[in-house]
Amino acid sequence: MRKAFHHDLDRVTEDLVEMTRLAGSAISRATTALLDADLVLAESVIAADADLDDLRERLDFQAIDLLARQQPVATDLRMVVTAMRMSSDLERMGDLARHVAKIARLRYPSSAVPAEFRAVVVDMGRVAESIVLKAGAIIAARDVEGARTIEADDDAMDDLHRLFFERIAASDWSHGTETAVDLTLLSRYYERFADHAVSVGHRVIYLVTGHYDPDAEGSHEDTEDVLLPTRR
Repeated sequence: MRKAFHHDLDRVTEDLVEMTRLAGSAISRATTALLDADLVLAESVIAADADLDDLRERLDFQAIDLLARQQPVATDLRMVVTAMRMSSDLERMGDLARHVAKIARLRYPSSAVPAEFRAVVVDMGRVAESIVLKAGAIIAARDVEGARTIEADDDAMDDLHRLFFERIAASDWSHGTETAVDLTLLSRYYERFADHAVSVGHRVIYLVTGHYDPDAEGSHEDTEDVLLPTRR
């Protein structure tokens, strides 16, 4: 019975790692679709988000089933409960990648990103993909030290986020209101994507140590749903 239980827990961990892989692929492909004005790729990112949603639903069902059947305690209980919270973070990361793809679709056949912003968007996409893949490795290894360093990766995204706003707010801005709104949304999506990875790191620390930091949790409150692009 216990052997089967721990096999099920391993399956939950594997599903979480798979969610990080899907979220990383989504943000990478969404960034390419955005920069290349690739409508087919943007549509594929939007459609593939259903796979992440389905995996989150399956994982949560597994977790609830384990709670009901096994009544886990201590670290095992933290694993089951924390997995449900991490799956929510990872699903939101997929949603944010979908939002990026929707802006690419909305502005097709043009690119939503002016030439002088392309390098910053490339960097944001690179940081986003890197941080979610690191989150996957942290989950798989239950790596507390790695989890404690993930905020440094988030700092790089925050710096890019600030750079975006500085350029948009500059007195010589010449791209109009529509582009300013697009870029503001995009910067926010990438910044929130990284924030969710940080939340995953905090949850891994809690899983291993039992220490929970409510201030860290509150700093990553969900607010991005108010910043959705218009459906075409």
